[in-house]
Amino acid sequence: MSTLHVNGRPQTVNADAGSPILWALRDTLGLTGTKFGCGAALCGACTVHMDGQAIRSCITPVSAAEGKRVTTIEAVTGGTDRVGSAVHAAWVKHDVAQCGYCQSGQIMSATAFLKSLPKGKQPTAEEIDAAMAGNICRCGTYARIRAAVADAAKAMA
Repeated sequence: MSTLHVNGRPQTVNADAGSPILWALRDTLGLTGTKFGCGAALCGACTVHMDGQAIRSCITPVSAAEGKRVTTIEAVTGGTDRVGSAVHAAWVKHDVAQCGYCQSGQIMSATAFLKSLPKGKQPTAEEIDAAMAGNICRCGTYARIRAAVADAAKAMA
């Protein structure tokens, strides 16, 4: 048994300490917005935040999350996260999602990136590309993703 602090609440999960947190989130806590993609931290579909940093939940063990704040897509796009709400609105505005499978990971990476910027800083296209490089979109909506991240940054300024 492990106690994790997920989306602002302590949660007890019955999971092996070495098991990826992805499965504790999805199977034990029912937070299915975080997706399984590759299982090797290469595609970004499983991205969540741990203490504000984007991490790959498919390779991060439950033991690494104990005592840390874990945030999933459900909390970021739920309306209370200012940056997440701006990113979500920009995603809709720019019609980013095509198949949608990678989108929760994309939004989590974009949100962590924008939160890491100094207040009011507008990221360059190169900075956005570098921040989002670990997320694969099989549909190839990268231009819309870049536009949405830039638009979310402007909306927050």
